[in-house]
Amino acid sequence: MELSPVLAEQGVEPAAAPRQALPALAALWRAHQLGTPPAGVTASGFAALDAELPGSGWPHRVLTELLLPHPGIGELRLLVPALARIAGASSLQAGRSVMLFDPPAVLCGPALAQLGVDAQQLLVVHGREGARATLGLRRRLPSADVLWALEQALRSGHVGAVLAWLPQCARADALRRLQLAAQSHDGPAFLFREVDARARPSAAPLRLLLQGAGIDRLSMRLLKRRGPPLARPLLLALPPVLSERLRARARGEPAALCIATTAVAG
Repeated sequence: MELSPVLAEQGVEPAAAPRQALPALAALWRAHQLGTPPAGVTASGFAALDAELPGSGWPHRVLTELLLPHPGIGELRLLVPALARIAGASSLQAGRSVMLFDPPAVLCGPALAQLGVDAQQLLVVHGREGARATLGLRRRLPSADVLWALEQALRSGHVGAVLAWLPQCARADALRRLQLAAQSHDGPAFLFREVDARARPSAAPLRLLLQGAGIDRLSMRLLKRRGPPLARPLLLALPPVLSERLRARARGEPAALCIATTAVAG
C-alpha cells in the first residue's frame, strides 16, 4: 500500500488489513452433501431411511413434516422404533413422555406395548378439530388453543417427543412459531399434514411425503432436507401388527392357504 506524501513525511505507517479466520472445514456444508443437525438425532430404526436423513436419524430441535393422503397408512408404525427408544422403559432409566395432539383415532395400548412403546408415557391432547364423538369428550379445545399448547410443550424442554396432527391449511406464521419453539425441544417433533400442503411453503427443515405401498409397506419421498434431492422414493417394511392369518386374508389368499401359512408360522 502506498502512502500519501503528507503521511509519508509524518512517518505514519499504514494500518494492516484485518485478518479473517477461515471457518473450520467440519462446519462447512456443501449442497451436494447431507447436513448434520447440531443438536443430535434419534435413529429411525430403518437403515435405508437413516442413510438419507441428515445426521442419520430424526433431527432434534426442528420440525419434521409428514404429509399424508389420509390417516392410517402406517405413519405411526413408521415412528414406533424411535418412540420405543424415547418412551420405552429400560433397565437403566425410565422412558421420557411423548405428547400427541389431535390423533385421528383412539390409540391401542396393547399394540403399542407389543411394539415396545410404554403407553403410560403417552399424553394425548384433543382439540375441537381432532376430537371424535366416540371418545365421549365434552370439553374440547379450539384449534388455536391446541396450537398454543403444542408451542408450550415444545418450549418446555421436558418432553421426549411430540406428534401433532394439524388442521388443514395451517397458517405459515403458526408454523414459524412452532419452528422457533422447537429449538428448545431436545427431541424429534413430528407434524402430520395433508398432501395439499406440499405446494405451500413451510418452515420445517425436513418434509416427507408418505404413501401406502401394500401390506406393511410404506413409500416415502423426501421433499425437503438439508442435502441433495432424492430422485427415487424409499420403500420401507413396517413392523407388522397383524397375524399371518389376517395378513394372508388381506392379500386375498384362499382360506386353506391361510391356515397352512399360519401353521407353518406357528
